[in-house]
Amino acid sequence: MENVELTNMCMIRNQTGQVVVQLRKKKDWPGLTFPGGHVLPNESFHDSVIREVLEETGLTITKPLLCGVKQFQLANGGRYIVLFYHTDSWEGSLKGSSEGEVFWVDPQNFQDYSLAPDFLEMYQVFISDHLSEFFYQKNPDKEWTIQLY
Repeated sequence: MENVELTNMCMIRNQTGQVVVQLRKKKDWPGLTFPGGHVLPNESFHDSVIREVLEETGLTITKPLLCGVKQFQLANGGRYIVLFYHTDSWEGSLKGSSEGEVFWVDPQNFQDYSLAPDFLEMYQVFISDHLSEFFYQKNPDKEWTIQLY
């Protein structure tokens, strides 16, 4: 068995195809990404993504659907897992948090922003019908590579 850190991330889409993004202030992973955060002890994955989205965006989402997973090894030997969700069912008004500013953007305009590292690769899993996993793997030269499955 290994220690696991569980987190989530959610792509919220409106009727025109725009998505909610967060311009993160966090120094260890800055840039444009989707809202999300940690799963708390004794909290379902489903409830955690609803809570995190509300805390970071002011939106109350419903019907979040699991659409993929991201995982990588931590320096301490544990594993970091991000559960990817998407929904087009929400209510409320956008408001940022201490995590960063949030706003609607057309995915075609992602290139106009400073993106979080690996965001575009993660986005491929969010929108794909044939991808479900984003995995950082060490190659024979001990360098990290991204595998999409």
